[in-house]
Amino acid sequence: MDDRANVTHDDTLLTIGAFAARARLSAKALRLYDRLGLLAPAHVDEATGYRYYRAGQVERARLVALLRRLDMPLARIAEVVHAGGDRAAGLLDAYWADVEARVAGQRTLAEYLRGRLTGRDSDVYGKFAVETVDVPEQVVLSESRHVLADELPTWIAASLGRLEEAARDCGGVTAAPFVVYHADVSAESDGPAESCVPVADEAAARAWSEERERTRRTRVRVEPAGRLAYTRITKAQVAFPQILAAFGAVEEWIAGQGLTVTGPCREVYFADWDAAGPEDPVCDVAFPVR
Repeated sequence: MDDRANVTHDDTLLTIGAFAARARLSAKALRLYDRLGLLAPAHVDEATGYRYYRAGQVERARLVALLRRLDMPLARIAEVVHAGGDRAAGLLDAYWADVEARVAGQRTLAEYLRGRLTGRDSDVYGKFAVETVDVPEQVVLSESRHVLADELPTWIAASLGRLEEAARDCGGVTAAPFVVYHADVSAESDGPAESCVPVADEAAARAWSEERERTRRTRVRVEPAGRLAYTRITKAQVAFPQILAAFGAVEEWIAGQGLTVTGPCREVYFADWDAAGPEDPVCDVAFPVR
């Protein structure tokens, strides 16, 4: 009996040129996918080095090509194609959520830059609603650090996480955590910045601080009662430098109202950051005023 009768359509071997034409890819792309482990040839001739693919590999090749059209990095494509099924779909969802968050942030930055370039900063500032709120005196656990803008998001998340964990032994968190900027934080200027978590038990907080002050710049202090002028921004607007538009809007509003800034600016984080989408409100940009 001829064994060729048992060969299915999917088992048919194709030269790299024929396979590339069927998959609508270039031979160069196929060689790259092979090197990265995304799509290996079914057979490589030892004598000639020619690559051969099975017809059944066309679907994988087209999937890789479609994922590339989403500008997905090749390393993440490898994770998707090797996962398969629901897990692959979950990896795609996670990647696309990152894309949407990045685009939302870039859109906000483009609006800010357009105002700067045209000299119409006030048009940008007018999109922010500024209000005032009175806040009571608060006992806060705090951690300070000199940090540049690109390091700031990681440090804020880590420091607030440490302080919120410590707050469990200090009567619990009593209000939204906030970050105070005692000097400019940018690509060139490193602050310092101070993460703060309000707590209920001052004595327990001071005991906690004394135990840790040798390893971190931690302390307990009393934040005085006062009034804040603030604007509420979305997760997409928090990223640097687009957040500068929010700070500028509050400063312009304060000047227009004849108020005086009485302390360093701050960001008050009142929402679950990880659960929030790009357009969800997560933060108040604020200045103490009188």
